[in-house]
Amino acid sequence: MARKFFVGGNFKMNGTIESIKSIVKNLNEAQLDPNVEVVIAPPALYLLLVRDQLRPGLEVAAQNVFDKPNGAFTGEISVSQLKDSGITWSILGHSERRTILGESDEVVANKTKFATEGGVGVIWCCGESLEEREAGKTIAVIEKQLAAVSAKIGDWSKVVIAYEPIWAIGTGKVATVEQAQEVHAAIREWLKKNVSEKVAEETRILYGGSVNGKNCKDLAKEKDIDGFLVGGASLKPEFVDIINSNQ
Repeated sequence: MARKFFVGGNFKMNGTIESIKSIVKNLNEAQLDPNVEVVIAPPALYLLLVRDQLRPGLEVAAQNVFDKPNGAFTGEISVSQLKDSGITWSILGHSERRTILGESDEVVANKTKFATEGGVGVIWCCGESLEEREAGKTIAVIEKQLAAVSAKIGDWSKVVIAYEPIWAIGTGKVATVEQAQEVHAAIREWLKKNVSEKVAEETRILYGGSVNGKNCKDLAKEKDIDGFLVGGASLKPEFVDIINSNQ
């Protein structure tokens, strides 16, 4: 089964009503590859605005979701609230939340379980620090992250994996095509050995980490790179070039 190319845009804590309307307008009017699944993740305050104005066929993701039903959890957003608002995806496990906000592998796994069981897709992020890469621990770190989430979920059909080397996020440094493919292949092999051959074959694995209009085409050619999770470049017109990089 051919895996459908997937491009996510993570706006992070960026944007205004005006600038986000402009990004949406650009996407609505662009000629996008129809064989690519496109999901954009604005800040929570703008989720409804984007869903209301974004053309059908393009989806919207929250940048976080909580692992409990509605209740006394100040500042959080529930899976049912996302579904009620037409938000079909969430980004979980991003290194900024793991490192700055202290989300552990187990917290990320619990959120992933709750989201997928509630019917919201998850762009699940993993990746290593520069120190871990230099110590030769890249694969071990990612396998530990994979093991934590695998212990909690049974249905991988609503999960897209995003490999984001922490040292390449927003730094301008990009993993070489060879480095990225090596890790993507290792993730797929882990899934094959520890989950199933079917899940390994069908799960899309994205690359993230300073992806831009210049480097995306070379990365897209690799057999285990099934798309991108894009940060800063998703706020710029070149996001369209990244979406169309697999043509």
